[in-house]
Amino acid sequence: MGAGSDDSRALTRYTWPEVQLRSGREEKWLVIDRKVYNISQFCKRHPGGVRVISHYAGQDATDAFTAFHIDKQLVGRYLKPLLIGELAPGQPSVEPNKSLLITEDFRELRVMVEKAGLLKPCKLFFLLALCHILLLDAAAWLTLWVCGTSWLPFLITAVLLGTVQAQAGWLQHDFGHLSVFGTSRWNHLVHKFVIGHLKGAPASWWNYLHFQHHAKPNCFRKDPDINMHPLLFALGKTLAIELGVQKKKHMPYQHQHKYFFLIGPPALLPLYFQWYIFYFAVRRRQWLDLAWMLSFYLRFALSYLPLLGGPATLALFFLVRFIESNWFVWVTQMNHIPMDIDRDRNKDWLTMQLEATCNVEQSLFNDWFTGHLNFQIEHHLFPTMPRHNYSQIAPLVKSLCEKHGLQYQNKSLTGAFSDIVLSLKESGELWLDAYLHK
Repeated sequence: MGAGSDDSRALTRYTWPEVQLRSGREEKWLVIDRKVYNISQFCKRHPGGVRVISHYAGQDATDAFTAFHIDKQLVGRYLKPLLIGELAPGQPSVEPNKSLLITEDFRELRVMVEKAGLLKPCKLFFLLALCHILLLDAAAWLTLWVCGTSWLPFLITAVLLGTVQAQAGWLQHDFGHLSVFGTSRWNHLVHKFVIGHLKGAPASWWNYLHFQHHAKPNCFRKDPDINMHPLLFALGKTLAIELGVQKKKHMPYQHQHKYFFLIGPPALLPLYFQWYIFYFAVRRRQWLDLAWMLSFYLRFALSYLPLLGGPATLALFFLVRFIESNWFVWVTQMNHIPMDIDRDRNKDWLTMQLEATCNVEQSLFNDWFTGHLNFQIEHHLFPTMPRHNYSQIAPLVKSLCEKHGLQYQNKSLTGAFSDIVLSLKESGELWLDAYLHK
């Protein structure tokens, strides 16, 4: 059943231009399965936050709606009171600027994915992922308890705990995307445990930011993952040139590929996220998330203070965050920073995701090291798909891209890492040229 289930009321007919006009602060409409919904007030109560649904104001949100929600009938009941009309018979099912053929072919692929059971998880896979995290966590503590607190055991413990944090980050990502259990409730509950108790971060913060990223990846002012433009970096060719033409210089962008190594991978978690997550939880009164977070810090203190004392425990904590930060930034940015970054051009779901994401070659190590985010294309197209199924759908996605002339990029791990730096260098040079000569 689609979001816009049959309604006995006579529905007002609208055209796409009429819908597109309702994309401002006061009035917001969107389209799902040809039905027109007024979300002007509902967006403030939307469980995913006001921004993620507002990013589709004035647009067709059918594919985003399908991608994010695992219980369409339940969500459809929330949408029913918002229904105000439908597209007029002469109006196309997608906006005129989008490819109807690409959209129809992708939706056929989506149906095929559902029928093949590729959205159904293997719970044993995620149980084993959790167990290996817990075993590494125990091994870290046992290393100090058995081998003493000299430098070598201390460093081994830090590496093990950094691995725990990185792998727990990939696991919480699975629960956050509702890809483990059949109901949102159980996914949300375990998500709070993994990100809160195992990592010390609020689930609400992750949900608020990450779903915006998936809804409009690499879209300036809509994807929070690129909010470092223009304060710290000049990202994307178009936006970098625009900054230069406007004579804006918040940083020496021509050197951003160099200072990325200082303020990017090593600093994001220890110097920014570490305090911001508490600010976020308190400011938004997410008391349950705060309680889960505090349970992590209490457990860490009780585990390591008796062995190391205060200063060394604090040093261990920030060393772990440093390791995790480098791991997290390189993996999460390799798929997006080198890709197209621009304002929202309202492209069809397949094209938008392909232009904003790329893959990294499959191997047992790459799968583990990246939490299967080496299949970033498949993940973005089907965000609720369990990650152990990405490799099965990848050939079909690649074939669809070839049919429509869309670039399906698949890189080596080292090549993807180096492309981050090269893309920053290129956009910095474009900014400098525009700044000096345009």
